[in-house]
This record gives sequence, C-alpha cells and structure tokens, in this order.
Amino acid sequence: MDRRSPEELNPSIYVGLRLSNQPSQNQDNLYLSSLMIHYQHVFLSHAADQHKPPMGQLALYLMAVRGGCKNIGTRKGNALVTQLKHYLEEEKHRIGPRHEGRPLTSYYQYSLAILALCIHEKKVPGHVVEKLVYAAEHDDAFMHQGRYCVDTAAMASLAFSCLQASELNPGLELGFSRALKHVRDKEGYFGNIYSSPLALQALMEAPSPESESACLQAGDAVMKGLKDGVFQNPIPLSQLLPVLHQRTYLSLMQLDCNDERGLLEADPTTVLIQEPQNIRVSLRVQNDILPSFLHDQQYFVPEGATLQDVLIKAQEEGYFTYKTQTTLSGPLLTSVMDINPGERQYWQLFRVPDTPLLQGIANYRPQDGEIILLRLASW
Repeated sequence: MDRRSPEELNPSIYVGLRLSNQPSQNQDNLYLSSLMIHYQHVFLSHAADQHKPPMGQLALYLMAVRGGCKNIGTRKGNALVTQLKHYLEEEKHRIGPRHEGRPLTSYYQYSLAILALCIHEKKVPGHVVEKLVYAAEHDDAFMHQGRYCVDTAAMASLAFSCLQASELNPGLELGFSRALKHVRDKEGYFGNIYSSPLALQALMEAPSPESESACLQAGDAVMKGLKDGVFQNPIPLSQLLPVLHQRTYLSLMQLDCNDERGLLEADPTTVLIQEPQNIRVSLRVQNDILPSFLHDQQYFVPEGATLQDVLIKAQEEGYFTYKTQTTLSGPLLTSVMDINPGERQYWQLFRVPDTPLLQGIANYRPQDGEIILLRLASW
C-alpha cells in the first residue's frame, strides 16, 4: 500500500485488506483516495480514451469503492457504473447471438464485471448474464491452452452466487443453479495453488457435500504455500486474505461501514544479508511458426533473481529485447525480440522441456541450470 504511483495502484489489494481483519484508518483511506482520483481521471477524462484500463480493473475499482463504504450514487459513480455496463454490452456483441465468438478480454473479466455490479445491487441485463450462463455450461468457453480455467470458473461461480442472493434477475434462477452445479462439480476444480484462493471463495458461497474433501485438501495446500512463501503476487494474495478470515467477495455486501479499525504495524524483523552466489540460466525464444530459436543464450545472475532480472540482464548484454505492460498482476510481456503478439496471441513462459510457468516474470525465480523458453502462442 506504500506504492501509490498510478501504474502501481491496485484496487485488489484494497479489497483484500478490507475483507480481512486488517484495520481501516489513515493509510488505507489515503490509498482509497488515490484509487478514486486515478480511476475517475482515466475513465472519465476524454483525453485518456486511448489509455483506459481494461474492464476487470474498473470492476475491481468499483468493488474497492464498496469496500471503502463510498457512495456509488454520485454523478461520477453513476458514470463509472454506466461505463462498466457499456463494456459488458460490447463483450456480449463480440460473443455473438449464437455464442460463436469470445469476449475481447476474457470470461474471467466478464464474470468479474457482473459480480462488481451485483455487489452494488446494480441490475445487469438478462441477455448479458445469459451469455455467462451458457459459457459456464459449455466447458470449451472456459478452456485455455487445453486446460480448464479454474480462476474463470470460480469468478463465474461467485457472480452466479451473488445474482442468486440479490434476486436482480428473476427468471434466471434455474440457469444460475445449473451453471453453479456444473462449474462446482468439475473434476480438478482447484487447479494450481494460485487458483485455490478464488476457488475456495467460490465454494464457500456455493458449498456441496462432494466438495468438502477437496476444500480440505486445497486449504492444506494453501497453508503450505503460505509457509513456503509462494504467495508474492498481489492478485492471488489479495484473493487469499478474505478466505483466511472466512469471507469472500460477496462479504462486501454486508461490510460493516461503522467498523473503525487501525492499521497493523509491520513486524520489524532483522534479516542477515549474505552475498548471493551466481547461477546460470539459459533463455530461449521461439515463435509459433519456425521451430528454430530466435534467441538461445545463457546468463549468470545472482541466486534468488527473478525471471525479470534475467530478461534485464539479457537486454543489457545485447541481442535480446523485450517490453512489458504494467498490470495488476505485475509486468506482462508485450514484445520479445521486437515481435508483438497479434490478437489472441501472447508470450507463454516454459521451464524446459514442457512445464508452463504459473508465475509472472516478476515473481518466478529460476534455479541454477534452468532453461526458460519464451514462446509466442495462440489461444
């Protein structure tokens, strides 16, 4: 929360803290004020039309506003609600009347937008919601690189649970129930450790006898992950905080706005600094057409360095270039070797031979001797 530059402001952090037993006083009030100033400017300023954050960021911002007990019924608040509904309408048209298309963003962001509006008790048109119901009941809509997207299924489940509780869309209750059962009963629902916090939130709102054992196993995995320090990325970490306090995103609807809590002090811990040893990491680049590598070099970096540190080192030494875009989950690769992904393409990260990286470049820490492959992939 000390990082309040525009590119680092993250409404997910604020929501996570408001749904935990962390306090609400000067520091997070200042953070919320920074969020409000920034997001109102980028979404309501005509000069910023070409640089507006995606739909999911606006949805998270509206959830942060609810977490801060701010009135959304102001002129600016209503304008942002209208903007989010406009995003959803655009995405609905891209999906098409026969569901032959896909959202420009993702069904994850589509679900998150519906959830944010529902939490504010804003009605979402039935024809928009029906697109998500259909997608949830057809597994291919939630597939990515041949795998079922647990994060997407969990966010859709939370949206359906909210819509059921709010009764904002009477007549769609049966569809919500069917879709909830389908995504909840999917085999391997929890996916990887980073999707477990959101999956746990979803099952807390839509539990079933069959899911109890899976919940216990996921809870054990999350606690082990905490002890091992795997939760460094702000998005899964902020999704985990509510779970640790028996809350979910839907708890924003019952948040006690008279709750005066003070921020906890950071625990001052003395850390012994040791000179790091160097490790060797190989970096390879491949597009989705040619089998040969566009780049294949090894680099020496300090032990504990992130993959981003390796990329910086490679660029400093020449013959390698990359660019990133700031996102709420950290830096996203947007260009490698001056190659920009086209629509529905992205740079996928692997640990050779074929292990996809579950963390981004700012969080993954290669081990000595690893070979990292950056491959342009389509989805």
